[in-house]
Amino acid sequence: MPSALEQLKTFTTVVADTGDFERMRQFLPQDATTNPSLILKAAQQSNYQALVDQVKAAHPGMKTAELVDYILVAFGLEILKIVPGRVSTEVDARLSFDSAGTIAKGKHLIGLYESHGIKRERILIKLAGTWEGIEAAKALETEGIHCNMTLLFSLVQAAACGAANAKLISPFVGRITDWFKVKLGSQWSDASHTGANDPGVLSVKRIYQYYKHFGIKTEIMGASFRNTSQILELAGCDLLTISPELLAELQKSDQLVSRKLLEKSESSAEIAMLKLDESSFRLELNNDAMATEKLAEGIRNFCIDTEKLENLLS
Repeated sequence: MPSALEQLKTFTTVVADTGDFERMRQFLPQDATTNPSLILKAAQQSNYQALVDQVKAAHPGMKTAELVDYILVAFGLEILKIVPGRVSTEVDARLSFDSAGTIAKGKHLIGLYESHGIKRERILIKLAGTWEGIEAAKALETEGIHCNMTLLFSLVQAAACGAANAKLISPFVGRITDWFKVKLGSQWSDASHTGANDPGVLSVKRIYQYYKHFGIKTEIMGASFRNTSQILELAGCDLLTISPELLAELQKSDQLVSRKLLEKSESSAEIAMLKLDESSFRLELNNDAMATEKLAEGIRNFCIDTEKLENLLS
């Protein structure tokens, strides 16, 4: 029998979630995603020291804040030699509330890739799912710069990204589950809150249902998984981005995988469209304690790891 990973690939585009490009080769993913935390982790490994040193040597005297972009792209270029599809490269999280700054940074990153002969169709610029990030995506998409909306924890964020014609969203599964596990405390039950009833899985299913019902073309890529059960419960999602550790588990497993998300059945549901402007978006997001807290936490942590990467390069 084919491995669980091979079976999953028949339903869903599998993406590698790592900056460790050497490790992803064995899993043959279509695309790859990175973020500041993953690049920091990879840049600290001895086998990538030569790549980091090469970038530093090519830009003597450059400020570390600027050098980070070149490091991100250097890893992205190596990843593109392995995957046949796209790589996601993240804009500095410190620009999460700055639309103009985000637009400028997105254009700069695309320019760096294009200077190496990479077509912009192979790049996804990752932006935080803030109002400002979504507005930036709307502008960038009109110029053919495709965006991956990250740190996405709610339907309201997903709806706004779809209305902005963002190319792709990355709803986080594991971090949602983490929040509910802490919130419920002793009331959490693995029997009641895992598998198909996992809060993170349910969140992505709701977004999938909403998008397919209204014919929204934005791609849905489940992300931030804690275990293979969460992944397999979302078999049929447009894409799933998975860490090397969980990819290895799926590769070793011979568990039978069945499609869980079906586009035709979801499009027939009765759902109300969310019509959002800035004030209603902010209010709806504010009223979702989990999404508000996890979005803020995610931005803070990416900022911290970006600063750590700058320190590593100094």
